[in-house]
Amino acid sequence: MTSTYPTKRPTDAAHLEDEPDLPRELLNLPWIDIHNHAHTLSWEDRERYALAGCEGMVMVSSGYHWTPYKPVRAGDVRYLWDDAVNRRAAIERNHFFEAALGLGVHTGVRIEDPDDLIDAMDAYCELDEVVAVGETGVTPSQHVEAWDVDEQRAIVQAQMELADKHDLPVILHTPNTTTDSKRSYRPEVGVPGYEKNTALGVEPVLDGENPQLEAVKLDVQAARDAGLAEERVVASHADGNNTDYLMTETECYLSYTIGHSWLVGVDAADVADAIDEYGPDRIMVDTDCANVLRTDPFALKRAIFELYRYGIDVDDIRQVVYENPREVFGLGT
Repeated sequence: MTSTYPTKRPTDAAHLEDEPDLPRELLNLPWIDIHNHAHTLSWEDRERYALAGCEGMVMVSSGYHWTPYKPVRAGDVRYLWDDAVNRRAAIERNHFFEAALGLGVHTGVRIEDPDDLIDAMDAYCELDEVVAVGETGVTPSQHVEAWDVDEQRAIVQAQMELADKHDLPVILHTPNTTTDSKRSYRPEVGVPGYEKNTALGVEPVLDGENPQLEAVKLDVQAARDAGLAEERVVASHADGNNTDYLMTETECYLSYTIGHSWLVGVDAADVADAIDEYGPDRIMVDTDCANVLRTDPFALKRAIFELYRYGIDVDDIRQVVYENPREVFGLGT
């Protein structure tokens, strides 16, 4: 580049140091979103994934948000699984990324006759398009009606036993501590951007000083009791409350959910900090985009650039957004 400029007076350009050698390969770096609910999004939102370079995704169809009945019956959850199975191939044909499925029993609401789901899940786990069990995991408090923590743990462990049988990873729903808000919203209007009647939450079935972390520890113990290797467990929604425990006391993978940072307070800076402290070997990033939340299909692509701006090496970025998901979930080329 020229060092002098024919401007009428000096501009910033005259005072710049040598231009940095920017990694243009980040523009075309493929990435895999290991946890979203893209089958509930609009066609346009899924196309945004494709335009942003998404090569593959795990569409999780275990969310209780989409069942209108509370408590939820086993047949309601199975309907969600069947809907995802039914639509997956068309989604893949429309948008060209690899669309795989995660099927599980979420414990955010009490489910009647959950054993019926465990019995049915065995056959679903044999499908090629099913690449993960989950999301699941012990949840401290439920929507509308409480679910005993021992019953939750039993259902989580039963799913982990199936995952071990079929050599599938498990996606954990790890409860966030969420970000501090400057003010609370009126109870009758709820949280803007989160289309759930949060006022209908019930008293937690886990209490104590840190119920969110206690739930994660119960999940890890369930995996151990199920005989599921810890490296087959991916703790989605990782945050500052559970990172140190998961990194130092387990062999689990951690996935940081950055698709709705406004709600949970986790963003690319947290991912960069974790890479700096623990290395990239067991870290991933996901969006958790869903039609009940104000989420961003471009979040993961933006995080690629943000991680570089925060000083993370290109090879480490690639490992976090592509190589680790490819290794654990068997997606990508």
